[in-house]
Amino acid sequence: MRYEGDIYRPPSEAYSLLIQVTIGCSHNKCTFCSMFKDKKFRVREVSEVLEDLETARKTYRRVEKIFLCDGDALCLANHKLMVILEKIRELFPECKRVGIYGSAKDVLRKSPAELAELRSAGIGMIYLGAESGSQKVLDAICKGVTREQMIEAVHKIENSGIKASVTFISGLAGKAGWEEHAIETGKMISEMNASYVGLLTLMLDPRAPITKQIDSGELTLLSGEEVVAETYLMLKHAEPTKTCVFRSNHASNYVSLRGNLPSDKERMMQKLQRAMEDRGLLKDERFRML
Repeated sequence: MRYEGDIYRPPSEAYSLLIQVTIGCSHNKCTFCSMFKDKKFRVREVSEVLEDLETARKTYRRVEKIFLCDGDALCLANHKLMVILEKIRELFPECKRVGIYGSAKDVLRKSPAELAELRSAGIGMIYLGAESGSQKVLDAICKGVTREQMIEAVHKIENSGIKASVTFISGLAGKAGWEEHAIETGKMISEMNASYVGLLTLMLDPRAPITKQIDSGELTLLSGEEVVAETYLMLKHAEPTKTCVFRSNHASNYVSLRGNLPSDKERMMQKLQRAMEDRGLLKDERFRML
């Protein structure tokens, strides 16, 4: 297998075969993100990707999940993705799902027929980083899309029969904007009706542009207790109308939450309430990581 630079994948793809389809991220302007700052975006030759799949088949006896890297491999035209997916189907008949990162713009550029084509060829999950439901926060972090585009993209994914897994980030708005960030994120979760929602907590890498805002005092980070209060307020406003698998059990989170919305909402909020009353229930900073 050939990989260029650091490779990132969603937590739920921990046991997946990782295949690098693009190098880096085509947007790569988000201020909080440092994952692809050392890479210049390019699309790999499809022939290289197919060679890697051949190598993987010789290496691994059974592969049940495959994840297509890097940052937004969904930016590839369908005719290229289909060649890769058809090769996966040929070499790995046991593969149950192919996952892929995509931006809202990637999704919106695809027609419903193109998304349906990808679903029929094995794409079962599209991971989308929404980060916040607040347009003010989206603009501040240079996300490059509107909240309406985010919501439309998730609806389009779900309507195609593919599952959408959407990530948000606690603490992203700092002390000045935490309430708006929490409320609008909860509302976005309600409007999106995604199959999966994941909540991370902001952690800093010196390479991320947002660190300059923090060093200058432009952005003040939340304490652990404040992050928990923000999460509580977010969940209070999260009312999806279909079952949404909710996870906030990443290594970055102060309190681990697992449940479904809306059925487990009260139980998760009660856990957050206990953590706000007893700081000893918060994960120690030493054990938090990206």
